[in-house]
Amino acid sequence: MATIATIEHEKALHVKDFSFTYAKTAQPSLVEVSMPIAKTCITALIGPSGCGKTTLLRTFNRMHDLYAGNRYEGEIEFEGRNILGPKEDLIRLRTRIGMIFQKPTAFPMSIYDNIAYGLRLQGIKAKSELDDRVEKALNDAAIWPEVHQRLKKEASSLSGGQQQRLCIARAIAVEPEILLFDEPTSALDPISTQAIEQLIMQLKERISIVIVTHNMQQAARISDYTGFMYLGKLIELGKTDTLFVTPQEALTEEYIMGKFG
Repeated sequence: MATIATIEHEKALHVKDFSFTYAKTAQPSLVEVSMPIAKTCITALIGPSGCGKTTLLRTFNRMHDLYAGNRYEGEIEFEGRNILGPKEDLIRLRTRIGMIFQKPTAFPMSIYDNIAYGLRLQGIKAKSELDDRVEKALNDAAIWPEVHQRLKKEASSLSGGQQQRLCIARAIAVEPEILLFDEPTSALDPISTQAIEQLIMQLKERISIVIVTHNMQQAARISDYTGFMYLGKLIELGKTDTLFVTPQEALTEEYIMGKFG
């Protein structure tokens, strides 16, 4: 049974007795995980490689459904419903719960069209509205001053850090409730990392954030809550400043002290 501190915020997501098994695999990769995800906060997931952090993250908008045969058990509650139900609209779900990957995934099209893509899928056709929404998203992602004079250029012309901010702009353009970040700065230089971290902290004012990171210093810098995972289980979830100083579980303390990893 995981040690879970009191969450002093509304819940953006609530995971209940959740297990996940990959297709053609006998043993589950996640075992009876239960945890709240606080609304308009940053929740970091830490733990050694292979502990289930990214697997859990990708269940929050059912990215695993892109591959047949994966199996879910339990519940993930979002907006008052279990998103694991068979009738869940996955396109809408992934609009409401967006994802930013470890490697920037800019679409092979212009900077403008990268942002407008999701808006057009939502039925927005008027050029004036598209222009306004694209500009707002790029401003919100702190990249507008760098790209506003080359919106028709290919997104691939941007640097790695710029492409990651472009991906964030594309995700927030459709006004999600939650953003999932999977090691978003692991391939970036320190200056780009700092820019992304600052952006994430600004976004939490209106968007709930879940970030998977191997960098415990990053988790300590930017998150409000931290969950420690080990061997597919949640071991402990608590306020970040408390968990890193006075963890309740011996295993959490050993990991933070660098005794394994």
